[in-house]
Amino acid sequence: MGKISIKVLVGGRTYPLTVSENEQEKVMKAAEDINKGIELLRRNYGVKDPQDLLAMTALQLVSKGQPSAPKTQVVAAPEDYSDIELALENLFKQIDELK
Repeated sequence: MGKISIKVLVGGRTYPLTVSENEQEKVMKAAEDINKGIELLRRNYGVKDPQDLLAMTALQLVSKGQPSAPKTQVVAAPEDYSDIELALENLFKQIDELK
């Protein structure tokens, strides 16, 4: 399937996007859901700032779409890449010297 260009209206602004044909309906539905959420928050809470409305709507939609997190989560420690970075820097220096 090929890529297509679409324009999506979110929060009163138009955004040009390039998506695959099979994603078009999903993206348009997401934009519709976002706009409905923005309007609902605007009416129910009197929030007027578009950025606040968009942020609040995004939080609501994402939290609805995610399964509940387990009570305990194991978080992997970030890996230390300093040795690799140093080796790459040395290689770049050697390449620059050869030029």
